[in-house]
Amino acid sequence: MTYSMDIKIRYGEVDRQGVVFNAHYLAYLDDVVDSWLREFEGDFESLGWDLMLKNASLEWHGPAGIGEVLNVQANVSRWGNTSFDISFEVKVGNRLVLTAKIVYVGVRTGTTETLQVPEKIREYLSDGKIS
Repeated sequence: MTYSMDIKIRYGEVDRQGVVFNAHYLAYLDDVVDSWLREFEGDFESLGWDLMLKNASLEWHGPAGIGEVLNVQANVSRWGNTSFDISFEVKVGNRLVLTAKIVYVGVRTGTTETLQVPEKIREYLSDGKIS
């Protein structure tokens, strides 16, 4: 399943060159994943599961500036036992701005103890259906 979300770039998110300051991209991607998971019955933490970022790789392809709308496409590109990768493609219209991959690790809610991704979450992120 591919999840899509639009993000409008605000004035305070650009640098002196007039483009999105690089650190904001990671916040945007994290917000996309959180929004995607919030659509899963609204409370994935009730399963006793949460996620933490383990590794992030971002590659900038071109500028985006104030008032432009980023379209972020996200999909799970790898499943592990307690971890999974989400790959991202970020565009303004048809223009590629950023590609990224984030490795997340499942943890017990409120801790850093690793925990397998619940099957319901795995199914939801894979095909958008909850069984």
